[in-house]
Parts: sequence; structure tokens; C-alpha cells
Amino acid sequence: MRKTYLTLLSAILCSACTASTIEVELEPSSEGQSNEIQEVIPEESVIEEIKLPKKAYLSVPFTVQAPNADWDNPYQEACEEASVIMVDYFLRESELDVDQANREILQLTQWEEAERYKYDVNLDELATIVEDYYGYNARVSDNVTKESIMYEISKGNPVIVPAAGRNLGNPYYSGEGPWYHMLVITGYNWRHFITNDPGTKRGEDYKYTHDTVIDSIHDWTGVKEDIENGPKRMLIIER
Repeated sequence: MRKTYLTLLSAILCSACTASTIEVELEPSSEGQSNEIQEVIPEESVIEEIKLPKKAYLSVPFTVQAPNADWDNPYQEACEEASVIMVDYFLRESELDVDQANREILQLTQWEEAERYKYDVNLDELATIVEDYYGYNARVSDNVTKESIMYEISKGNPVIVPAAGRNLGNPYYSGEGPWYHMLVITGYNWRHFITNDPGTKRGEDYKYTHDTVIDSIHDWTGVKEDIENGPKRMLIIER
């Protein structure tokens, strides 16, 4: 697919960019279709020249990865699936209740098992799952900075990030927390990223400092104890 750099619209520079929230108008579903042009995140030096909103927030439906508080498999390892499902329901502008979230997780994990995916997948594998299962365009970026994440949020795109879960320091995790984890960044302010963290029932709109998130982002290496050596990457799902 041919890559082009995103033309920065002058609207980004207008006074609306200082609004406290971002209103997102979604187009009708185009599931199963792919765009011929793939957007690429501008380099950090370019983003810094843009007047990003001081804060932004996207109303992404939340689910914990164990909707019925059953943390046995597949739920114990379902942070990737829960993250994708939350973004799917955001793009579809649909509500996500407990029963529906549970069905979605079971259906997706069963499909992945049939396709011979392991419990833990890296972002490239997850992008393929998203494209094959949902029909969305999935974009993996190695340009992971505070500004690049803010840029995506300001455009109306939730950002899925893999993380060394124990480095997040979430007090609501069981025990020391997961070695490898995944969550959705839904907003930001001057100090925090706002997340939907499926690793705890208290994960809706959970705030982590910018530095905590950036320092914790690491893609799956295949060995849990080696997670801190994983590259910094993020996934953006688009119609």
C-alpha cells in the first residue's frame, strides 16, 4: 500500500484546537474496505510545530478483560482482545455492556485459536488480526513519543499500546501485575494520559503520567522476562 505523509490541515491551527475535548464525527461504517492511501505520523519535529490541543478526550467504551470477574484463561491473557474490542465499539459508535463484551472476547479468542495465534501477540500480529477479523485498516507506528500519541488523539484516533505491565505501577493489578500488557489511550491533559486499562475493573479513564506510559511501552518479544527490551510501538485502527 502506498504511503503518503499526512497533509496538515490549517484547521489544526485554528482556535478550536484549544478546546477541552475533541468532537469526532465518524463516517458510516466501511467495514471490510481498506484505504488506498495510508497516513503516516509526522516526525516529532513536525508535530512540535503544530498547536496541539492542551487536552483531549475520546469517549471509548470500556470493558475489563474479565467482564464477569473470571480471570481464568482465556480472560487472563485477553488484554489484547479487550483493547481491540473497545476501539471497535468506538468506531461503530455502539455501547458495550458486560454480556456483549464477554461474547466478543470469547468469539475473538476462539477465532485466534483456530488461526493458530498464541495467547500473547505482538503489534504486527495484532494488526493482522484486526484486518482479517474486523476488516479495518490497522497502522503500526514506531514513532512513539508523547507528542505523536497526542497527535493521534487530537485527530480522533484512540491509540493501543503494548506495555511492560509491571512498570505501570497500577495498584489495582493483582499481585505484581502482568509482565506483558495492552491498553487503550483515550485522551490526555498537561500531566496525564487517560486510558481504558482492561487489566482492572477500575481501569476506565485511568490516568497515568506521560512519563509512566512512554517508559512502559514495549512490544512483545516472545519472552515475558525480556519485555523491557521490546521496541516502542503503537497501533492505530481506522475505518
